[in-house]
Amino acid sequence: MTSQLTITLNGSPHFLEAPVSLVRLLESIGLAGKPVVVEFNETAVFPRDYAQTLVENGARIELVTLAAGG
Repeated sequence: MTSQLTITLNGSPHFLEAPVSLVRLLESIGLAGKPVVVEFNETAVFPRDYAQTLVENGARIELVTLAAGG
């Protein structure tokens, strides 16, 4: 059974079909496998925990992409 979720993603409303993990969220926005820092409801999440972390309605998620360079 799916339902519609509304979350705040980098300060803006974002809509998803539930259930969804952080891995699926990253896949849906094209960041799967890329170096990214995820803050989930003001708590940093380790990449090893993305698949087990379920996004709930009203979640606040901040994503920071990492880039190398000089």
